Amino acid sequence: MQAKFSSPMIFFSITILMSMACSSGTSVEVVAGNENTASGTLRVSQSNPRYFTDGSGKAIYLTGSHTWANLVDQGPTDPPPAFDYDGYLDFLKSYNHNFIRLWAWATAKYEQTWKPEPNPKYAAPLPWPRTGPGTALDGKPKFNLTQFNQEYFDRLRSRIIAARDRGIYVSIMLFEGYDASDPLLWSGNPFNINNNVNGINGDPNGDGVGIETHTLSIPAVTDLQKAYIRKTIDTVNDLDNVLYEIVNESSAQSKDWQYALINYIKQYEATKPKQHPVGMTAYLTPKNMDLFNSPADWVSPGWEIWGNDPYQINPPASDGSKVIILDTDHLWGIGGDRVWVWKSFTRGYNPIYMDVPSLSIFDWFGTIWNLNDARKAMGHTLTYANKMNLIAMTPRNDLSSTAYCLGNPGKEYLIYQPESNTSFSVNLKTGTYSFEWFNPGSGTIVSKGTFTAITEKQSFTPPFTGDSVLYLIASE
Repeated sequence: MQAKFSSPMIFFSITILMSMACSSGTSVEVVAGNENTASGTLRVSQSNPRYFTDGSGKAIYLTGSHTWANLVDQGPTDPPPAFDYDGYLDFLKSYNHNFIRLWAWATAKYEQTWKPEPNPKYAAPLPWPRTGPGTALDGKPKFNLTQFNQEYFDRLRSRIIAARDRGIYVSIMLFEGYDASDPLLWSGNPFNINNNVNGINGDPNGDGVGIETHTLSIPAVTDLQKAYIRKTIDTVNDLDNVLYEIVNESSAQSKDWQYALINYIKQYEATKPKQHPVGMTAYLTPKNMDLFNSPADWVSPGWEIWGNDPYQINPPASDGSKVIILDTDHLWGIGGDRVWVWKSFTRGYNPIYMDVPSLSIFDWFGTIWNLNDARKAMGHTLTYANKMNLIAMTPRNDLSSTAYCLGNPGKEYLIYQPESNTSFSVNLKTGTYSFEWFNPGSGTIVSKGTFTAITEKQSFTPPFTGDSVLYLIASE
């Protein structure tokens, strides 16, 4: 560990101080704590609205991997193979993750020609029972949209409880955009007039997709959707680790429908013991201002400039207008890496990762996209979020020459240096600080110690190659 300052005398004095205080240099592995148990429902922090808080008053930073089949089983056989949910949760905890999106899926049989997977594919269970009379397009009994499939809601509740018991928050995705906008998925959707006994036609213009079901243009459909929302809320309202998401990547035509359902959830939950955050996530065609102008408590923006979008390469500092859960799903699909996670964290976001779907979560192709680096980085940022007084820290590009810094000036700083072998400066208030160098590549604390800042602008040189993290906290 070496700190460099402009004055030779100061450089000499501080180097000796830090050398005397520094730990032996033996790498110390970051170990995940057990700080993630919910102590009340989440609500947007009034003092730092980049984050949620709960009954503890602390900032609750959310981060983790999610994958498509974690609620509704999917696969090339009928019935589809059972997803190993307990194994999935164990997998998440092994990386110290604390958040997932629990994916909706509302099509029973479908094809995806854009994916190199067996076709057709099947999905079950869905929220509505297949009572008949009559036969749907997949040859099975038609759905009854005025009844509910209790198996689905029992599974929903049990999976959220299992996540809670591992300290994991769950966002319930209520609807899925591709079910309505892709003709290969619409053919298996219960709101397709050929698939239900209720005469509900989710495609009144006959163009082969059901985009109208994600608008307010069919009152009968909206009423059925609200009944499903009420059933969902009634099923999980007593649980603290719950958030809601209206729909994944619907069309831009869904804006008014999403706004209306956000407000509907808030109105209905106002009559219940608990109220949970409601989120709005990116469209198929990104138009992020609709998210930020929405009544949602949290949002997940999408890319607007493919390959050169700020959220992909240099996320702007979050201004606190919304809690932002920055999701690789809406930025790349499969994409993002360790550097992106740390950049996002130090800019005031809650980064999450859409992991590669597979019939077995242990067969995800980590070596192809180097997913493990991103998975590990999310867990490492959660360790620091829990160790810091995050509620008092904001993204302060001005405090470090790296421009990636969470700071509470004079008290606590977390600085990320994405460049290898590159010194950087930090603007500190004078005083004595504990320091900790963390190596994101190895996942270890490399050195620790104390030093005294005599001038406000301090220069630091990472004691290892690769990207680096410096954590500073003022002595009492």
